[in-house]
Amino acid sequence: MCNIISYMKTDSRLSGVLHALLHMAEHPGPMTSDALARCLGTHPVVVRRTMGLLRKAGLVGADRGHAGGWRIKADLHAVTLRDLHEALGEPALFAVGNRSERPSCLVEQAVNAALDQAFDEAEALLMERFAAVSLAQLAEDFARRHQAHRNGATG
Repeated sequence: MCNIISYMKTDSRLSGVLHALLHMAEHPGPMTSDALARCLGTHPVVVRRTMGLLRKAGLVGADRGHAGGWRIKADLHAVTLRDLHEALGEPALFAVGNRSERPSCLVEQAVNAALDQAFDEAEALLMERFAAVSLAQLAEDFARRHQAHRNGATG
């Protein structure tokens, strides 16, 4: 049996954006790109580029000046994972794909048809789930976990 290991770069921007937004939701005022970069373990330029996409979607705003920084403009109950996925330009959800998109081989055409249907169904299910999860739900889950941690609970 042959094992093929593939090292594909994953797009972790959605996870990073959620991380940043939850920090912002807990912070009493705007957060600078530098502060968010420290939370995320990345460079402030990456934060500014990503937050710019969210600003374009009307989800965050930026205040200039000494006390400035990024702040959430949208209602946490109204923003879903799907909204954020769309704001990020709808990055690919799966690293799996067809070997060739327009094959002349009839066998490969049959394979593509089966895979395309499975990919479409999986993506629809994932997007349905993304639409059902709000930032407020994630913030509530974080608050529960934080309280349990403070109380000494593990797991």
